[in-house]
Amino acid sequence: MNLLVLPLLIPLIAALLGLTLSPSRRVQNTIGLVSALALLFASGWLFICAASGTVTVLSLGSWIAPFGIVLVLDLTAAIFLLVCSFTSLAVTLFGVFHRLGDPLERWYFPLQSFLLVGVNGAFLTGDLFNLFVWFEVMLISSFVLMVIGGRRPQLEGGVKYVVMNLLASAMFLAGVGLIYGKTGTLNLADLAWLMREGGDPTGFVRGGAALVLAAFGVKAGLFPLFFWLPASYHTPAPIVTALFAGLLTKVGIYSFLRVTTLFIGDDFASWQTMFIWIAALTMITGVLGAAAQFEMRKILSFHIISQVGYLFAGLAMFTPLGLAAGLFYFVHNNLAKTNLLLVSAWIEHRRGTVDLARIGGFYRTSIGCSLIFLVSAFALAGIPPLSGFWAKLGIVRAGLDGGFYWLTAAALAVGMMTLFSMTKIWGEVFWKKDPSAEAGEVTEDVKPHRFSLAPMVLLVFAIILLSLFGEPVFEWSLEAARQLLDPSVYISSVLEEVSAK
Repeated sequence: MNLLVLPLLIPLIAALLGLTLSPSRRVQNTIGLVSALALLFASGWLFICAASGTVTVLSLGSWIAPFGIVLVLDLTAAIFLLVCSFTSLAVTLFGVFHRLGDPLERWYFPLQSFLLVGVNGAFLTGDLFNLFVWFEVMLISSFVLMVIGGRRPQLEGGVKYVVMNLLASAMFLAGVGLIYGKTGTLNLADLAWLMREGGDPTGFVRGGAALVLAAFGVKAGLFPLFFWLPASYHTPAPIVTALFAGLLTKVGIYSFLRVTTLFIGDDFASWQTMFIWIAALTMITGVLGAAAQFEMRKILSFHIISQVGYLFAGLAMFTPLGLAAGLFYFVHNNLAKTNLLLVSAWIEHRRGTVDLARIGGFYRTSIGCSLIFLVSAFALAGIPPLSGFWAKLGIVRAGLDGGFYWLTAAALAVGMMTLFSMTKIWGEVFWKKDPSAEAGEVTEDVKPHRFSLAPMVLLVFAIILLSLFGEPVFEWSLEAARQLLDPSVYISSVLEEVSAK
């Protein structure tokens, strides 16, 4: 059996087992944890295969490309698969050690597994239409996760979420229709080969690509299409927000990387100014929105946007160092941002709120959680020698080398504003005294599981390892960037008969 099917098969089997077997907490926890570990091992093995420079292709149903459905694994896809599998394992552990509440208790792990099927399918697919299909699998699963429980804020956030994502799906489908009407194919490698051989003199294909990229912009949370994200991500169960932060926007960025380098790589200069503006404004608006908030999850939701801006800045520079820095930043950000949202979920689980005005004193009552937050927050802000410093240093170095001086200045300024937001959370949630205790009120504090901090410790350990031994990760990122900028191996691996012409 070709191992490329495992990232799809493992979560699909887990989802079906979770729906059909006993709804007991023990059974659901076992299914969720075993599947998360299996997915991580499978992703690790696929990463080892891709790290050698090999592009692995699986033609489903024995229909060869460009006529059949293909799964394609290169180093970029392998990096995204491995990191998202690791962060989903941490979120799964959090669900194992915390009671999620009825009805989320029964349905969470099957829905998470269905979501991972869509996410992994998007990373591995080799054609545009199936990318659309995987996006819809993600949308259905994420919408149910967002509104399950039926509380009014959840329903309001879910409506905003689904309306914007359905609009993005409509743009995506329209773009796919335009591209297919002109070329007669939706296979990514075949489209890339056609663009390199015959070009696009009428601009028709690139017009369809613009619609597709706009849809990716909504999914990724890029300026000016991000407003749905902070309006909805703070409304579902806290564990769902942490899961979304580690997966959903990253699929949008991955799709941007894949389609941009394949479709418009040779003509990127005509798009670059727009991409630079989008990257800078995404960073700035995200961090300014976070500075105006006084609720922990809302602050961190706005920071998802600003951090996506850094990822997009690496693509906007369109140099090997810029793309490599963006990929390294993805690894760092997925670890740090998921951990911060898990910390927020842990606090909300104990106190029932993350309103900065209503909580405090966690430095005195939970030194472990406080240290976890400090490491993750300093990493996110880019304080040396943590992973965020090396990630932002790569972005800054690529910006200076490429002459993108004002984009570099924006990245540095946003880093300082990120530190401001993190210190605001630290001062209000951890350092100040608990306002309810000062008022003489009895605080309802849920006793945590003795291993409740385990998933956050796991992510902190990964952040520290990345900080101390990040050079191999950056080398892999640099190799993946070279493959993206020169996709000839990707194209020839999928279309051997085309490359031979």
